[in-house]
Amino acid sequence: MEPVLEVRGLNSFYTDEMAGVPRKAHRRQVLHDVSFQIGRGEIVGLVGESGSGKTTLCRTLLGLNRDYQGEIHHYTERPQMVFQDPYSSLNPARTIGWILEEPLRMQGKLNRSERKMAVLDMLDRIGLGAEYAKRKPHELSGGQRQRVSIACAVIARPGLVIADEPVSALDVTIQAQILELLVQLQRDFGLSYLLISHDLNVVYQLCHRVMVMKNGVIVEQNDVEELFDHPQHPYTRQLLAAAE
Repeated sequence: MEPVLEVRGLNSFYTDEMAGVPRKAHRRQVLHDVSFQIGRGEIVGLVGESGSGKTTLCRTLLGLNRDYQGEIHHYTERPQMVFQDPYSSLNPARTIGWILEEPLRMQGKLNRSERKMAVLDMLDRIGLGAEYAKRKPHELSGGQRQRVSIACAVIARPGLVIADEPVSALDVTIQAQILELLVQLQRDFGLSYLLISHDLNVVYQLCHRVMVMKNGVIVEQNDVEELFDHPQHPYTRQLLAAAE
């Protein structure tokens, strides 16, 4: 499978800020020898308890954490992010149309008329009409805001989207709709996803493969069916037992 991302021997570090204390004294390692790849059109889940290193991995892949050793190879444009809380990631002062057009302006490949058409097409794809282009984030429901957040991530056609708990803040009915939208966009555009979730049911429904992280180490990774049916690592068995 053609890779969109390849990570080899990644060791990532974090520095605790303390007044009057040299930075180097509080530099600690979070990720330990992490290696994996994501193929084109593949949905890979990343699971693990809070503090296991999932967020640090995302920040490092996105270029937000530069204190690392190892290799990160992006074979497409840089990945885009879908956050858990769409309200905090959407500019409250701008209209939805402006917000959706911004990634296209930054990309610089389309003229103004083409960008406007792309925005209207994307609003239709995410189940919102053209009239939503004139609304602001506070005028939308939580589910609608998450639809816009997803649209912002995919409108410029990145190879890889990192989705960090994209449905955990939504009620169960809306969760199902958002998961369906993610799958539909993945099929339409041939996207790859790295899906971070504590909900193993969501991972089972959506993902082709799963990686299990504990204390900054990927302790197991396998096809979703194989990992759920025949977990090899004690920590994986523990997570699955807790989910039941």
